[in-house]
Amino acid sequence: MDTSAFVQSFREAAPYIHTFRGQTFVIGFGGELVESDRFSQLSHDINLLVSLGIRIVLVHGARPQVESLLALRGQTRQHHRGRRITDATAMDAVKYGIGYTRAEIEAQLSVALPDSPMAGANLRVAGGNYLVACPMGVLDGVDMQYSGAVRRVDTQAITQRLAAGELVLLSPIGYSPTGESFSLSMEEVAAHTATSLKADKLMYLVDTPTGVHSASGQLLREFSPEEGQAWLESSADHLPGEFRLCFASAIKAAGLGVKRCHLVSQSVDGALLKELFTHAGSGTVVSDAPLVVLRQARFDDLQRLLQIIRPLEQEGKLVPREEEMIELNLDHYTVVEHDGKLTGCVAMFDYPESGMAELCCLAVAPPWRFRGYGEALLHHVEQRARDKHIDTLFVLTTQTAHFFIERGFALTSPDVLPPVKRQHYNPERGSKVLVRRLSTPHA
Repeated sequence: MDTSAFVQSFREAAPYIHTFRGQTFVIGFGGELVESDRFSQLSHDINLLVSLGIRIVLVHGARPQVESLLALRGQTRQHHRGRRITDATAMDAVKYGIGYTRAEIEAQLSVALPDSPMAGANLRVAGGNYLVACPMGVLDGVDMQYSGAVRRVDTQAITQRLAAGELVLLSPIGYSPTGESFSLSMEEVAAHTATSLKADKLMYLVDTPTGVHSASGQLLREFSPEEGQAWLESSADHLPGEFRLCFASAIKAAGLGVKRCHLVSQSVDGALLKELFTHAGSGTVVSDAPLVVLRQARFDDLQRLLQIIRPLEQEGKLVPREEEMIELNLDHYTVVEHDGKLTGCVAMFDYPESGMAELCCLAVAPPWRFRGYGEALLHHVEQRARDKHIDTLFVLTTQTAHFFIERGFALTSPDVLPPVKRQHYNPERGSKVLVRRLSTPHA
């Protein structure tokens, strides 16, 4: 075992552990996961989340279990608008299938063998008639019969159980005041529950290697609800039905106030923990609040700025700067945050008498490189310069000239620098001077 890697990973997870304690996560997954060997590991990971003080609501599906029962009886279910039509016979299978699936889940969550990750956990699972449902009714002339929709979630009862340290397990079945039962979709139950509870996270465990991918196979890490809806509409024909339902439900929940909605692979061991407790994550997030924010640096950013800058100074990529000088010039610095964590910075110093500005101290922390943050900081400085009617940006660099050349900068002589800057140019360092003319909008 690589002890140093373990220690580093544990330290990396510490801020997330502090943040998540006392928060509410709703986690939805299909019945196929319960039938796989992967569910045992997932139950260990879920138990770990509860032990860290996170309030967990699990929502399970049971489609394959119900379909198997119907197949044994020589029956099939019809579909309409992407939902199965549930007649009385099918509803009977739904009850049996859900009961079996729920029992399997509770059994796995009750494991407490001495040599298992759940040793000493003593996890308690709560359930009940927390979902009030109503029939979907007649759609386009088709009677959906016992296929239902969530009418209300008993948030008070669920919150009481969570406050007692219990895990709440919800099944895709709801009950009406008339005493009838209705088949529900796991995706809708999870989204409605997360919205009603004002959960901090809604997480769907989907049957893909990671989260949402582009046509070229690249993992798409972040969406706003509007971006997600546009992507969904353009890609709907190529997506598996259940994945499409999860993504659509995540988009809806994010638009209704759930802070973070995640799509995480159920097929990769540990993907849930990686998504929650590492900087890089493992899946896709839908959020109405921007995950990436650029803002002016503040005094409380100083130590984090130094953590990012100092290694690059030691490598000779940045000019060494005194901490006091950085503090005095914080109003010149812009930082980029990802989900509240400072990941990079840049500074701009004006020379208005020459119509120029210097871009300097462009730095991104190693875990966040090659994700577009450097580009975002560069564009931000360019826009700031334009707003000040500055004609030219310049940068001095010893090792990253190609980064700037590829983005429109051109090599030039130190003679073009503003007089004050030229006086302090150090020939022994041998920094290359690059400039870029800006297209300043006409006043």
